[in-house]
Amino acid sequence: MTRTIPKLLIVEDEKNTREGIGRALKFDYHVILAENAEIALEYLNKEKFQLILTDVKMPGMDGVSFVKEALKVDDELSCLVMTAYGTVETAVDAMKAGAYDFLIKPVQLDQVEATLKNAMSARERKLNAKATEATPEPTAVTTRKKSSTPRVIGQSKEMNAVLELVQQIAPARSTVLLTGESGTGKEVIANCIHEVSDRTSNPFVTVHCAALNSNLLESELFGHEKGAFTNANSRKIGRFEAADGGTLFLDEIGEIDASTQVKLLRVLENRCFERVGGTETIHIDVRLVAATNRDLRKMVQDGDFREDLYYRLDVLNINLPPLRSRRDDIPLLLNHFLEACSLDNNKTIKGFSKDAMDSLCKYNWPGNVRELRNIVERMTILARSEYIELKDVPAIINEPALNPIQNLDDSTDSLDVSQNEQQLIIKALKETNNNKTAAAKMLGISRRTLHRRITELGL
Repeated sequence: MTRTIPKLLIVEDEKNTREGIGRALKFDYHVILAENAEIALEYLNKEKFQLILTDVKMPGMDGVSFVKEALKVDDELSCLVMTAYGTVETAVDAMKAGAYDFLIKPVQLDQVEATLKNAMSARERKLNAKATEATPEPTAVTTRKKSSTPRVIGQSKEMNAVLELVQQIAPARSTVLLTGESGTGKEVIANCIHEVSDRTSNPFVTVHCAALNSNLLESELFGHEKGAFTNANSRKIGRFEAADGGTLFLDEIGEIDASTQVKLLRVLENRCFERVGGTETIHIDVRLVAATNRDLRKMVQDGDFREDLYYRLDVLNINLPPLRSRRDDIPLLLNHFLEACSLDNNKTIKGFSKDAMDSLCKYNWPGNVRELRNIVERMTILARSEYIELKDVPAIINEPALNPIQNLDDSTDSLDVSQNEQQLIIKALKETNNNKTAAAKMLGISRRTLHRRITELGL
């Protein structure tokens, strides 16, 4: 069978760069060269291309505008952009406009080849998914439509806005950064993005970065070869490899150290890596969704997080609202978790008394949905009647003196849990008799994070 050679349009105003890349790729691609975006658009209107490789800064129409216009001509194109390090933000804008990926100048040939190969594979999967959806089912079997968002408990305008974003960005391949306070449901939204995408039949793999030290995290992400270190008795497949073709969710991405940041950046740029102790280069196609409750931009300014990695992660951003900002959802969540916890614990709890519901709805939930679920489970287990009564509600919620943010004005724009963090930690430790694991669970943070904040606050 004759191999179909993909047609590649290279758009670059610098002649030596344009012709040099063209010569290097002419054996694997049918290459057409254009010195500016206007000429390139003329080619696009006359011929069918599969791939575009374009510079960002060019005389006349820039690369971002060109990508937008090119995709209007043919939305099946896979567009790659080239940019200097100082204009990475512009390249991110291009990805938001629909570009598949970006390369930092001066580009390396092996990196260009690997990225083009990945772009072509992603294009083929997208076309196959379209063809599958367009083909009628031969039987009466009903299948789930990929455009339907998995169920998320909430009907507030804030959550509806989040779900609209999920629908909008799910079909793309670009990296997604989920931000917001701990316990707001970032893993749930990451899973939604995967389920709505064309990767839903492939793995959704999760790594909680804060739970592992740097050495264990590296092995967990990239795998290792037998004998790579003490007790490495066999080869281990890493999470990137396990998620090939699917989605990898990195939770608490702000906790990874500088060494791991460098290795993660390389994977995002080249789509390849080596296992710890290995020499074989492994190519993967993984969509990365990362999450953090920390301010990565401030961490970049403080020198604690790489700027280039930040831009790689923050291509598409979804900020999840805290529970106190979507109070309409609190009764729905309380009833949902009550039903689930009753079933899990073989209890028959019919609902909440009015006083109990009122008290729970007035609470500001510093630990957000995670805290709400934990408290509902606790109340379900300890309840002695068929309804959750006011007496079953924990003292930190039911007694204002133990709840330092209970009476704050919800209308203030500057409301931030960090303003009350020290009081909250003290109260949580008192409520749990100094049990740090239980206190961390109540606050909706990891035990490791709680230890760090106790040290930093001098408690």
